[in-house]
Amino acid sequence: MGLFSKFIAKIKGTNDFAPADWKALEEELLLSDLGPTLTRGFLEQARTVKSENAQEALEQILSSNLSTKIRNPITNPSGTTVVMVVGVNGTGKTTSVAKLAALVKNSGKSVVMAAGDTFRAAAVEQLQTWGARIGVEVISGKANGDPASVAFDAAKRAQELAADYLIIDTAGRLHNKNDLMAELEKVKRVVEKVFPINEVLLVIDATTGQNGMQQAKIFTEAVHVTGVILTKTDGSARGGIALAIEKEVDIPIKWIGSGEAEGDFAPFEAQSYIQGLLS
Repeated sequence: MGLFSKFIAKIKGTNDFAPADWKALEEELLLSDLGPTLTRGFLEQARTVKSENAQEALEQILSSNLSTKIRNPITNPSGTTVVMVVGVNGTGKTTSVAKLAALVKNSGKSVVMAAGDTFRAAAVEQLQTWGARIGVEVISGKANGDPASVAFDAAKRAQELAADYLIIDTAGRLHNKNDLMAELEKVKRVVEKVFPINEVLLVIDATTGQNGMQQAKIFTEAVHVTGVILTKTDGSARGGIALAIEKEVDIPIKWIGSGEAEGDFAPFEAQSYIQGLLS
């Protein structure tokens, strides 16, 4: 990424940062998906940075914009941990469900997946294919059926198996906020007849830029999101959307998805991310 490497190189050893340099930096930050609000705030703070401690000061500025909420996965220490995964179609939501399930299984835990995106046959088939590949049971229902019914059946199956984890894929339709809220609340309500939901993860495609920010705002109004999975970080994304989401919506990014392989999924490391922006 290295969004700020040129800035650091420019001001090291000099305080002569011309108006054209500030304008170029502003354009670079906007192109990197920081958004206008965060870009303005950063530039105001950056103007006070002295040349002799540029990197340290910028690291502090960037870190101050990260969410302070817990980044570790939220688990149920005395029973089945239930994770609900939400997001619009095309963000890599279903793949993220499978990758998270694979990671859980590889850690020695048992897991059940719910194919709750019933309105997309391809999503159900995709999750079933992943389930067969990684050795995880997938609960599905009828095409265009009730997502909440699938989620409930999966919860009962996880209870029957005494599974360590239940991971629920959800429908990614985004007609309007009220429909979204009603649909997700229904899934939550029926699952909680069996288990409490411990974590709600929102999948954001890093390449969508400020559209990702809008999605984050809509979903957080519809359901209590506890963390973000940022996908497609190996593509054309410039990296700033992670900082923008954490600053403006105050949701911690917990997982990073890169490629399509099972192992292309890892915890988000905040300090590594900051260092990547600086170097």
